[in-house]
Amino acid sequence: MRPDTRGLRRQVGPDLAGRAAIITGASRGLGAAIAERFLAANASVMLCARDGVELEARRAQLAGAHSADRVAAQRADIASATEVDALFAAATRAFGRIQILVNNAAVTGPLGGFDVVDWSEWLAAISVNLSGTAYCARKALLLFKPHRYGKIINISGGGAADPLPRMSAYAVCKAAIARFTETLALEVKDHGIDVNALAPGPLATRMFDQMIAAGPQLIGAELHASIKKQRSKGATPLEVGAGLCAYLASAESDGLTGRLLAARWDPWPFTEGIKAEIGEGDIYTLRRITPQDRGKAWNEP
Repeated sequence: MRPDTRGLRRQVGPDLAGRAAIITGASRGLGAAIAERFLAANASVMLCARDGVELEARRAQLAGAHSADRVAAQRADIASATEVDALFAAATRAFGRIQILVNNAAVTGPLGGFDVVDWSEWLAAISVNLSGTAYCARKALLLFKPHRYGKIINISGGGAADPLPRMSAYAVCKAAIARFTETLALEVKDHGIDVNALAPGPLATRMFDQMIAAGPQLIGAELHASIKKQRSKGATPLEVGAGLCAYLASAESDGLTGRLLAARWDPWPFTEGIKAEIGEGDIYTLRRITPQDRGKAWNEP
């Protein structure tokens, strides 16, 4: 059994002074926790969410707890390219240079069997979770490449490395984000831009509540029971994922790129030696399992 290293995470993480970040889906849950962590580390943050009222309430709360001139907000639906364009323009006006993008915004999508869920809802989830994430990354590259530096952090997780029946749109997007991360990282590595995916672990957020409310008949008895158990005593604290996000946004992680990292289980922050070893192989990536990997001799003559 892998050790649970939550208690080993440093409460005071890397200093992000002088860095500015755009954080999507930042009005609640993990996005809000990431914004809080970044501000505590002296970064400036542009918050983004679809609900303008909720977003403004979060901006005011964070501005009251930290330096108000380091907190800004722009309502945007990342499924809309026009609204994403406006988000990036607002962030540039507020802070000048932007060094970090955290692609956190996501929706659960339709729950139930793939052949019976509403097709328009399935496509809408793809539009937010995958297309929206990709377009935000595309915009970020335009800001990062001239400076030959930048950090793109994509929230992946559920469904990326394991199947997630009856949540097909969500699972497909999370797996696609992991592969998109690895592919984009190779494209922009020579520009000094790091691109990583983060699996925050099971989080006791509104998404959990939606899945519990859906019931076992819709999402399956096994998944429903697992979520209820995690909701009561096994969920990962939001601060764990926020801490890994701060590490990936910092200079400490420079050169670590193209990986899917588990906030709860992986031994971050990494030493320079381990970072070099990770970069030399396929650790923390998605790969096909062959018979030989499992000790089978099927392909031998």
